[in-house]
Amino acid sequence: MEPKKNPKANVGRNSSLYFAIGLALMLFLTNYAINYKTYDKEAIDIGQLNLDDIDDEEIPLTEQLQTPPPPPPPPAAPEVIEVVEDEEEVEETVIESTEADQETEIVEVEEVEVEEVEEDIEVPFAVIENVPVFPGCESGNNDAKKKCMSEKITKFVQKKFNTDLAGDLGLSGRQRINVIFKIDKSGNITGIRSRAPHPALEKEAARVINLLPKMKPGKQRGKAVTVPYSLPIIFQVQD
Repeated sequence: MEPKKNPKANVGRNSSLYFAIGLALMLFLTNYAINYKTYDKEAIDIGQLNLDDIDDEEIPLTEQLQTPPPPPPPPAAPEVIEVVEDEEEVEETVIESTEADQETEIVEVEEVEVEEVEEDIEVPFAVIENVPVFPGCESGNNDAKKKCMSEKITKFVQKKFNTDLAGDLGLSGRQRINVIFKIDKSGNITGIRSRAPHPALEKEAARVINLLPKMKPGKQRGKAVTVPYSLPIIFQVQD
C-alpha cells in the first residue's frame, strides 16, 4: 500500500516566517485595542454660537462741532489825499552843468606823488636769505647764524624759565610747551603764542620769550621782513 503524503514535503520549512507574521498581526491588534477610545456624545461641545448671549453694542452718539466763522477783516483805512492849491509855488532844483567853457580857468598839475605802502611780508626762518641775528651771533654764514641763534635762545630760556612751577601745579613727568613768536622788521619780539598742559605754563613761556633781547631783523632781497620762529620747551618734572 502506497503512503498518501509526499515524502519530499517539509511542513516546518517556513515555520519561522509564519510565526513572525502572526506575531506582527497580534501586536497590531493589541495596540489597536489598547488605543481604541469611545466618547460620550452628550459631553462633546461642538462650539455652537448662541446669538442670545450677545449684547447689543451701544454706539456712542457724537455731536459735530460747528466752528464759528472767521471774523471779518477790518475795514481798510481811507487814503489821505492831500490837496495842493494851484497858487502854491513849488521850488525847482536846478542842476548846474560841470562842463568847462572858454572862461573856465584850467589849473595845470605839475607832479603827482604816489606814496608806497610797505607790505608786512613774512618769510619762514628755514628759507630766509638773511636770518635775524641774535646778539653775539654776528659772525659766520647764514647756517652758522641760524645754529648760533637756536643755541642762544635755548640757553636763555633754560636760564629764565621757572621749571618748579610745574611741580607746584601738581604736574609730573615730561612736560612740553610749544611757543611761536615773530621777529618783526625792527627786530622786536611780537605775536607770542604758546600751548602747554596748563595755562600757568603758557603764561610763564610767554613771559620768558618777552625777555628776549632785540635782534637784527631778517632780510629778504635786501629788505627787512618779519620772520616767524617756533620754539619747543621740554623739561622733566622731578618727583
